[in-house]
Amino acid sequence: MKEKTPELTIIIPSYNTIHLLDACLASLGKTSHEVIVVDNHSIDGSPDMVRTKYPYVALIQNNENVGYGKANNQAIKRAKGSYILLLNSDCRAKEGSIDRLLLFAKEKKQAFVGAKLYNEDGTPQPSAGPFYTLPVVFCMLFCKGDQLHITRYSPNRARRVDWVSGACLLGQKASFLDVGLFDESIFMYMEEIEFLYRAKKKGYKVWFCPDAHVIHLGAASSGGKKEPVVQIYRGLDYFYAKHLPSYQRTILRILLRLKALSVMIICGIIRKSDMFNLYAKALAVFSS
Repeated sequence: MKEKTPELTIIIPSYNTIHLLDACLASLGKTSHEVIVVDNHSIDGSPDMVRTKYPYVALIQNNENVGYGKANNQAIKRAKGSYILLLNSDCRAKEGSIDRLLLFAKEKKQAFVGAKLYNEDGTPQPSAGPFYTLPVVFCMLFCKGDQLHITRYSPNRARRVDWVSGACLLGQKASFLDVGLFDESIFMYMEEIEFLYRAKKKGYKVWFCPDAHVIHLGAASSGGKKEPVVQIYRGLDYFYAKHLPSYQRTILRILLRLKALSVMIICGIIRKSDMFNLYAKALAVFSS
């Protein structure tokens, strides 16, 4: 008997997140969907755990940490499902949420959709927002844009947005391929925003689905909550260099430098060396 082609392929990149990956896979249950784990050369036993506890899961093992974008690209090309769900290893899907997200996606034409993410304590996690134009970047850096729900937010109703978090992103496989997959020059952070920017230019829409609930811990594979600052600096600079006029990139760099220098001055005064060093690393992005 011919094996039934799965409607959905769930792709989970992982790097040294064995316990989180275990919880993520357990939250899916013995699903009828195809599941692919892409392991980026973990040394914590993740591949053996997957083979032992989840033998129905397809496993791709890389010989190095190739980053989020390339790992997802590898699995998207191999996926059998007509729909693709990209799911971070530090996510746990609430019961029925993936099926609700898939149904929501089927109702939308030429679209990518994202779930409503929650922190572990049950509070909503901002996981959608506008593209990072210069005014949006300014609000993010100097006006607490996230706290004011200007730069990132978590709507309570279904709505069109510019981007949704790549921690839980669903679309048709044909759509991922049509847009051109992820830019592998971006190692981590900004990949989904750059991808969805290209998608919008090709006529795709992005929708936020509040009825699909997913717990997302965040920054599990990046060295903690603060380390992403450097990658975000690098990702924003790359995005502007690739897609926007050079004068806008110049202004962006001025804004990012001002933010870094102001934080470093304050941290130097109050002797907070860890934050000083973090923004010094971010500032060094522009010296390369």
